[in-house]
Amino acid sequence: VLREWLTKVQSLYHYVEWRPQEEPSEYEDEEGPKHWTNLRYEHVMKLRQAALETARDMWADYFLLVDCDNLLTNPDVLWKLMKENKTVVAPMMDSRAAYSNFWCGMTSQGYYKRTPAYMPIRRRERQGCFSVPMVHSSFLVDLRKQASTQLAFYPPHPDYSWPFDDVIVFAFSARMADVQMYVCNRETYGYFPVPLRSHNSLQDDADSFLHSVLEVMVRGPPIEPSVYVSVPEKQPDKMGFDEVFMINLLRRSDRRERMLRTLWEQEITCKIINAVDGRALNASQVQALGISMLPGYSDPYHGRPLTKGELGCFLSHYNIWTEVCVCRGLQTSLVIEDDLRFEVFFKRRLQNLMLEVKMQGLDWDLIYIGRKRMQVDHPEKSVPKIHNLVEADYSYWTLGYMMSLQGAKKLLRVEPLSKMLPVDEFLPVMYNKHPVEDYMSHFEPRDLRAFSAEPLLVYPTHYTGDLGYISDTETSTVWDNETLLWAGFRSGPKYLTDSSGMVNL
Repeated sequence: VLREWLTKVQSLYHYVEWRPQEEPSEYEDEEGPKHWTNLRYEHVMKLRQAALETARDMWADYFLLVDCDNLLTNPDVLWKLMKENKTVVAPMMDSRAAYSNFWCGMTSQGYYKRTPAYMPIRRRERQGCFSVPMVHSSFLVDLRKQASTQLAFYPPHPDYSWPFDDVIVFAFSARMADVQMYVCNRETYGYFPVPLRSHNSLQDDADSFLHSVLEVMVRGPPIEPSVYVSVPEKQPDKMGFDEVFMINLLRRSDRRERMLRTLWEQEITCKIINAVDGRALNASQVQALGISMLPGYSDPYHGRPLTKGELGCFLSHYNIWTEVCVCRGLQTSLVIEDDLRFEVFFKRRLQNLMLEVKMQGLDWDLIYIGRKRMQVDHPEKSVPKIHNLVEADYSYWTLGYMMSLQGAKKLLRVEPLSKMLPVDEFLPVMYNKHPVEDYMSHFEPRDLRAFSAEPLLVYPTHYTGDLGYISDTETSTVWDNETLLWAGFRSGPKYLTDSSGMVNL
């Protein structure tokens, strides 16, 4: 990739020097490609030092160091870092974890030390350019400043006695040169993957880098491939399922486009299901569908009946179950919503899970791949001989789940439209794990065999209170007076809602 890119762009630069290593090197006492011995650290230090000295020799004004798994996405990052006018300054790199490319504290032996200042900076609760004892992976050095002449990666400073590590050696060099390091978090500059500890190095690195690309698209525009490199042709598939359904409201084109891009990057194809927009339903439409609210249902957090968004959400999933059973007879399906983010190795882990389920002959109806556990103080029972699978307890959310034909039939046969409650409450009712016995008494039989991936494979893109959080179910209005009054004659709720609050019937 680098060779192809350099061939096409080297004429655009004043000077290009490439020092390739054609074959991977092995070092004594190495246990694998991710085990770093002192010899490997020394090799990396010498490479970094050679680059730094080359920049000095050509009288460069700045030296930008970027590790190969760092993904700089801000096109103005160089100008913004230069404007800070610091000798050493790093753009804070984002990841899914607390991990980033700076330390706020360091022990007297040179090791990492967590301090109260770290998380407010990492979360951007405090924004600016902050002095820190360590930056690494991606940073800019102003070679015009006199103090920069004393910075070095190799050999270590004569007084150095800390761990033999390239980033710590450089930080000590800065300390001895009286150079303060800084990290800037004024905006999003780029991403990098959380370090992995696996022996499948090449595949893991590729998947981890892909995961960083997907993370960029959660909160920003998609990353376009460089026009100077050829991109391998994608070969999307359904991961062994008969169908992959993705639920999306037509008016949420932003979510649809992001999901299609993230699925495409992972080489996954899907069928888009136009979600039922509960806000657009009126009383006559609801009546024509034979919908009645479950008698006595009340939201456990807000004490309200169903919202229009929850009505539309239930119908969207119901329509998929109908297509699975009545229309197509699909043996296995995957259902995902449009507001999720994928965990690293998503496709590989999901396929491995389903392979084990098939090999063990597990009788299953539904398997969550994303959910919110509601009884975290009660451990769930692991499924014997299948890795990362548990028997599902009371759970919320329908972010993503696998559905068998048998499971869809079980959900439809209880005629849930005639006693509707939110879909993520209905599912635990059907596998007999809902804490409200009165709700479960309306549904027989409750024999859905439900499991969950553990750890989960997908999570929400945003949580309540996050910047950019929008819920199409929780924030919609409850069924309007006309609908609720009609529902009262059909199924007898004890109240209706109007602008003045709760009114007894």
